[in-house]
Order: sequence, then structure tokens, then C-alpha cells
Amino acid sequence: MKISPLAGHPPPPAMLLDVAKLITAYYAEIPDPSVPAQRVAFGTSGHRGSSFEKTFNEWHVLAISEAICRYRRQQGIGGPLFLGFDTHALSVPACTTAVEVLAADGIDIMLAEHDAYTPTPAVSHAILSYNRGRTTSGGLADGIVVTPSHNPPDNGGFKYNPPTGGPADSGVTSWIEARANELMERGLAGVKRIPYEKALRAATTHRHDYLNAYVSDLGNVIDMTAIQSAGLRLGVDPLGGAGVDYWAPIAERYHLDLTLVSDVVDQTFRFMSVDWDGRIRMDPSSSYAMQRLIGLRDRFDIAFACDTDHDRHGVVTRSTGLLPPNHYLAVAIQHLFPHRPQWGADAGVGKTVVSSGMIDRVSAKLGRRLHEVPVGFKWFVAGLGDGSLGFCGEESAG
Repeated sequence: MKISPLAGHPPPPAMLLDVAKLITAYYAEIPDPSVPAQRVAFGTSGHRGSSFEKTFNEWHVLAISEAICRYRRQQGIGGPLFLGFDTHALSVPACTTAVEVLAADGIDIMLAEHDAYTPTPAVSHAILSYNRGRTTSGGLADGIVVTPSHNPPDNGGFKYNPPTGGPADSGVTSWIEARANELMERGLAGVKRIPYEKALRAATTHRHDYLNAYVSDLGNVIDMTAIQSAGLRLGVDPLGGAGVDYWAPIAERYHLDLTLVSDVVDQTFRFMSVDWDGRIRMDPSSSYAMQRLIGLRDRFDIAFACDTDHDRHGVVTRSTGLLPPNHYLAVAIQHLFPHRPQWGADAGVGKTVVSSGMIDRVSAKLGRRLHEVPVGFKWFVAGLGDGSLGFCGEESAG
């Protein structure tokens, strides 16, 4: 792995994204579905790409959105669809496109109040909260998060969360991917859409308070009193991501000594330090990308950063700097299982094939079953949902 001479340093001006040019490309460039790289392709978590490369353009979003509408009908998913987006430059245009298609199909869309950025965990929480106690016949909810995760500023992403609340499994994404590519091959024939302003006025378009619903429920799953009583000085760097407005309400509600390192949102992400390969990437597991927070580590007892949609995190301490994710995953497993009797004696540990053997050894010492899966948090969703897994994590800090 060759390390760029720019790694860990501020990006030079020539590296910064031309946001206007990117958004123009989103609408103007038409992907060719006969070119494999330009087709819809769901990876570990959604379809991702750049409008400059014709791998994430309006055509992709139109086709995927229509395919999701058809999947919902096939599966009898009749509840609302919770729709969120992160701070990447392509996220608002893609969300706008999705709303036009979803509204044309008559789906009840739940948009954030004040068009606020919405972290992935807040969308998942909204889906699970709505579905609690409901059955399929009662109309279950699902969701979409418009995000390419920690990918570079010129990337866009689009992922579907079914009623389980987590990332869709491969069976679901393969179906959506196939339908979306068929639609592109037919020049989008059969894709319904209405103008955005009309979609916003539709009786099926609603506003949802993602922030307060999420923040107020945190205390039911995390012992916030214990954190507050410990008197820890906490630092948080949202890395310009979707959770930027969530941290202050969390600190206020739970009386935490928490400092937000920066609340700047800039679609060029010029405040980041360059990653190992010479690109800007909001990766909280990379010491090159995390130089700002690492440099502030002596100000806090412990500090955290999240990726752009806030479903990954990095931990920074005074003594070590950026902790390797495999290290704190092993420690978390060692601590949590003896202190979570409600998980049950049969609850196992979930890990990906590329995670450390330390997790295997800790699990064996605890007498817990190890469930090893390919890369991608989607493989853990079923086990977490039915309680057969107590703790799951990825080496990428997800």
C-alpha cells in the first residue's frame, strides 16, 4: 500500500470539489447500462458512485426509487417510508429525485423537519419505533438513506432499509438492483414522477422530528446517568456529517461535559486531512483522516468522530491516539456480555471475516457462540433483530 505524500495534511486547493460542476453532471450525464461500471450495483451498503464517472446520476436514482416502489408493493409494505440524507453534495439532489418518484407512487414519505440532515441511526430508529407492535397487515414502515457513507466528496449513495430497520440483505438488494437496471435499459420507461414542489404539497408527504425522537430514546438503551456521573470530558468531531446538529441536544438532555470540536458543514470537506491514498475521505477509522481530532486528544478524556452518515465511529484517547477498531470491539465484548443479562445466555457475537482473532479468543473465553459473516453490517441484521446475537461490529468501526 503506497502512502500519498499528502496523507495526513490539509488538502491543496486544487483537490477541492467543484460542487456546481458535480451537481450539473448529476442531471446532465446519462449512464449507459451496457457499460458494467455504469449500472446500478448495490455493494456492502447501497449503490454508490460519482456523477463525473456516470456511476451515480439522476437516472440511477430514478430507477432505484421506482424499483423500491415496486418492491414495496410486491412485499405488501404499506406503511410510511422514512427518508433521510447526509451532507455530501449529491445527497440533496438525489433526495429530491427520490421524493418525486415516491410521491408519484402515493407512498407516505417522512421527511425531516426543516429539511435537516438525518443520520442513518435516526432513520433506523424511526423505522423500528414505528413498526414496534405492528404486523405486516398493519402496514410496516421502511426507509431510504441517501449517503455514500465515508466516501469522497464527489460520491453519492443510495441505500434501502427494509422494515427490519437495518441495511437490506442481498436478496432484497439483488431484486431492486435487477429491476433498476431493467428500467435503465428501457430508457426509464415506466418510471413515474411528479414535480418536486407538487410532491412536497402532496397529502402523502409528511414531516418527522427525527432528532428529538432519537435523542429522547437514547436514555432507554444507554445508561446516560453513568456517563454523566463519571465526569468525563468528551470531545466529538462530526466530520461535517449528518449528525452535526444531534450532539448538542444529546449533551444538554443528558447533562454531559461534551464539546463539539466543529459544527462546520462544507460539501468540499476542505477541513479534513487527506487520507492515505491522496483522497479526501471522512473515515473515522483512518489515522490520516483523523488528524484534527488526534491533535486535540489532550483536551479530552476520550473523544469520538463519526463518518458522514454517522453509522461508523472512531475513538481517540490521550495515551494511544486513534484506537484500532478491533481493539475496542474486543474490549466492548468482554465488558458488555457479563453486564447485559437481558441478552440471554445463548446470544452470540457477530464479526466479519476480516476482523481480528482477538474477538474469537474473547468470545471463546466468555463461552459465547461466534457468528462470522462477510464484510457488511447487513449480515448482522437478522441476528440482532431476533436476539440470537448480542453484539456485532465491523473492523471498519461500524
